[in-house]
Amino acid sequence: MQNNIFKKETILNDISGKLELHHQFFSKKYFELLYQSIKWKEETISLFGKTYLQPRLLSFMGDKNICYIYSKKKYEASKWNPLVLEVKERIELFTKEKFNSCLCNLYRNGNDSMGMHSDNEPELGKNPIIASASFGATRKFKYRNEVISDFINLEDSSLLIMSGAFQHNFKHGIDKVKNAGARINLTFRKIL
Repeated sequence: MQNNIFKKETILNDISGKLELHHQFFSKKYFELLYQSIKWKEETISLFGKTYLQPRLLSFMGDKNICYIYSKKKYEASKWNPLVLEVKERIELFTKEKFNSCLCNLYRNGNDSMGMHSDNEPELGKNPIIASASFGATRKFKYRNEVISDFINLEDSSLLIMSGAFQHNFKHGIDKVKNAGARINLTFRKIL
């Protein structure tokens, strides 16, 4: 369902990158439907020679034969979930960009998080555009470089677009927070 009333907020727009937030971009219907219909997995990550459970559940989907490597782990895309495809098509119509994959994250509660990182893997190209849709509980999206350290509240049904040189100049992440509810984050990207 398309929502035509949303507020745009340009957070950053210069040579260091572009960060644009669209409040109330999606219908409120998605959280529960995505929560129930996506096949969530508990994945591991290797850091400094040790293996840990990632602090959130994941699902990676996309076009046929798409794979994504991050944190030294290869993910092969499963078939598109129809609801994720619906969200993707809404974003593509708005951005005029085509995305061929989506990394889905389920933050079950405030103990789930995402460490500071950049989405700068070679298969994403020089200046990737990443569209990040949020559903459910509001969480703080932190971003920083040598000069700037700030955050944005990602609310239910919002769309964050990271583009330009943002991934080369900034790190971003989601901290743990007490008493937070569940949140789903769909990050659409184009893998070359």
